[in-house]
Amino acid sequence: MPDMMPQVTTTSGPPRTIAVTGATGALGGRVAARLAAAGARLRLVVRDAGRAPRLPGAEVAVNAGGYADGAGLRAALTGAHTLYLVSAAEAEDRLGQHRTAVRAAAEAGVERIVYTSFLGAAPDAVFTLARQHAATEEAIAATGARHTFLRHAMYADFVPYFAVLDGEEVVIAAPAGEGRTSFASRDDLADVGAAAVLDDSPALDGAVLDVTGPAAVSLDEAAALLGELTGRPASYRRQTVAEGWAARRPSGAPDWEIEGWVTSYEAIAAGELAAVSDVVPRLTGHPALSVAEHLHRHPEDWAQLRR
Repeated sequence: MPDMMPQVTTTSGPPRTIAVTGATGALGGRVAARLAAAGARLRLVVRDAGRAPRLPGAEVAVNAGGYADGAGLRAALTGAHTLYLVSAAEAEDRLGQHRTAVRAAAEAGVERIVYTSFLGAAPDAVFTLARQHAATEEAIAATGARHTFLRHAMYADFVPYFAVLDGEEVVIAAPAGEGRTSFASRDDLADVGAAAVLDDSPALDGAVLDVTGPAAVSLDEAAALLGELTGRPASYRRQTVAEGWAARRPSGAPDWEIEGWVTSYEAIAAGELAAVSDVVPRLTGHPALSVAEHLHRHPEDWAQLRR
């Protein structure tokens, strides 16, 4: 839990139900816990009730079919005022799932949607998934519902995920050139998400907020940090785009997934993920965690590099 609960603005009247998707996940679960601690009236929309977090005052709505099941999601959302919509897991039909979920929310009468988008979301973004986020934002705006788009920077816990052990050395190998990335802690993203959801004033209506860490970090710096944490030699090895594809093909992942991985690095190289904002301190009242601070707080995120 954060050291400081979000500074919130609420409206008068009876409590309004806040629905949270992805409540069994790393981000949605954090947001749900913060909302429960703030006394919000919660509805956790999950695939499996047995995995739903046990939070005071929270009801559970099961939608086993996920975002692809429009009718099931519509039923799960009926009666909710605000929806914290966590983007779906990466999938070939992810954008279709998002559009189905947005339509279901509108049909259920949801009045406000807070959506977890991505930094640099645009129809022509280098990162393929950022294009999907832009299309999802467009679909949400088209419903006429009040909305806030939280454009998250890459997660700070991705830094060790980018790395592998090559013998005794920690190596990040990627076609990211000399680019920099404003990695954000999921703890901060959750604090911002809770603050945005709880602020039901018009202040955030239509807002598009870049939610970032306090600085943009190069992959050379990221590798050096992993070396300090693990006590191992560490380096960032620059790849060409072709080398990036070739190195990832043996994973057996489909082309759409590899394209997402490789274009995320290309987006770093293009400077599309280097923006730094003051959204974390402005909405939460505390400074944003650096990558080092996040990883020191969460050693489980880099445990695989200590073998």
